[in-house]
Amino acid sequence: MKKVYTENAPAAIGPYSQAIIHGDLVFTSGQIPINPASGNIDAEGITEQTEQVMKNLNAVLNEAGASFGSAIKTTCFLADMSDFAAFNEVYARYFTGKPARSCVAVKTLPKGVLVEVEVIAAVTK
Repeated sequence: MKKVYTENAPAAIGPYSQAIIHGDLVFTSGQIPINPASGNIDAEGITEQTEQVMKNLNAVLNEAGASFGSAIKTTCFLADMSDFAAFNEVYARYFTGKPARSCVAVKTLPKGVLVEVEVIAAVTK
């Protein structure tokens, strides 16, 4: 197993890694909309927060030698299921290969954010 770390995504805020590579698969930790440059939640609405989450995931996947195109499974967490349609609009622009997915509403997310996404992807590089 290999730990993945990039400065282009937020550092872990707990005892975990940004991602782990095992064999030909990468397992990302859930990414929330922390701006890695500021360390803050700068995005406000669901669309903006989802965009930041995708930027963070892209950085982690790239560091691991994977991409949105090699995604196999995603798990998505929303603070409010009424944000589902707006979330899907952004999500669909990134995950064009339509990986398997679970999407659930949760009571709360870290730092009070609206969205968190984790990915399992094939390492292709």
